Amino acid sequence: MPQERLLDVSELEPPAPLVQTLEAAETLAPGEYLRMRHRRDPCLLRDNLDQQGFDYITRGQEDGPVQMFIWRAGDREAETAARAAARETML
Repeated sequence: MPQERLLDVSELEPPAPLVQTLEAAETLAPGEYLRMRHRRDPCLLRDNLDQQGFDYITRGQEDGPVQMFIWRAGDREAETAARAAARETML
């Protein structure tokens, strides 16, 4: 059964959001995805996730609160659950 892990980095100063999100993503088990909350679009995180083999969806505004749903590339169970959660997300 897919499972969501929540990480709220919205109150942290750089580079803590980047570091904590990458660390949390590395520990994802099969079927798990990470919902990361941030106060703005984490543009530097995207390249890191791409390079480390993660897929993601971002919901929110460029200049406002953002939620990013992150899963290991190829993990279909986690991807399906993350996409469903992202569709339901209202910021």
